[in-house]
Amino acid sequence: MGQLDRITQQPEVMGGRACICGMRVTVGMIVSQIGAGHSIDDVLADYPYLDREDVMQALRYAAWLAEEREVLLTSA
Repeated sequence: MGQLDRITQQPEVMGGRACICGMRVTVGMIVSQIGAGHSIDDVLADYPYLDREDVMQALRYAAWLAEEREVLLTSA
């Protein structure tokens, strides 16, 4: 896993959810935007205070979490 120096978790900020360092932007918000079909450029245009590395680290963090947790999926 690459360096994640832009991701922080503090109990008093956004309920302890993983955020971009110094901001109240959660990893989940970024990942949900990408999952909804928005491009990284779209996210950056909507949130001009983020930069590309913020988004990339959020995606790396989410991928790491997905690898670390076993999730049981059921077929529809």
